[in-house]
Amino acid sequence: IMPTMKGIRSRNIYKKHQEKPFEISRTKFEDFLKCKRCFYLDRVKGVNKPSSPPYTLNNLVDELLKREFDQYRADKKPHPLFKEMHFNGIPFQHDDLDKWRASRTQGIKYEDEDTNLILKGGIDDIWLDLDTNKVVIADYKATSKKDGVADDILEQPFYGSYKIQLDFYSWLFEKNGFEVADFGYFLFCNGKQDKQEFNSLMDFEYKIIKYNTDTSWIDAKVIEMKRQLDSDETPNYSEECDFCIYSKTIKEF
Repeated sequence: IMPTMKGIRSRNIYKKHQEKPFEISRTKFEDFLKCKRCFYLDRVKGVNKPSSPPYTLNNLVDELLKREFDQYRADKKPHPLFKEMHFNGIPFQHDDLDKWRASRTQGIKYEDEDTNLILKGGIDDIWLDLDTNKVVIADYKATSKKDGVADDILEQPFYGSYKIQLDFYSWLFEKNGFEVADFGYFLFCNGKQDKQEFNSLMDFEYKIIKYNTDTSWIDAKVIEMKRQLDSDETPNYSEECDFCIYSKTIKEF
């Protein structure tokens, strides 16, 4: 029986040989890639990682962008940004769009029968390339950089996780039988810092970053993740994980 103490869950814990498929979200998949120990303690032992505060302003930007693109979706017309991007497409229409966007409760799911896992994730948007009739995954990002969003932002430290995110979403749609383009887009909304007063308004500028997706590596990582879940041994501390370094240092101290 799982002990009932603060920080330890009694639900949503992986059990070896369980009959019901176990759900793994995109964020938990990324946790596995970042640190196997923290992932194992969380999903198998029920040890909750410290949570971060909600990104309420970022979430609002996402929501407003969704509403904006949905207006063009309803009219089956391209967003004005598409011309600037040289993208011949329109927002993709589908009855399950709202479900795909609900990352906490639904998202787009794929049940992998070989591992008895359900992989899932919640997208921001999906567009249709009219030249190829393939879907294109798009992700919104809100930020504020004094000198604007750099062209090579995805190559900078921290932002590599963005690439994993788009790879994973593309993989999910491929597994669901969609013809998916081998590229996607990040739509950065950069809060401008050149204003002298707030006056209850923030100005943003758009920055489109095209990313060539790669889904070839994900199947092997899903299998590796399943082996980790089935293991009876907790992985060692990772010297690249802030949580591991902190907890190991406290223990040694």
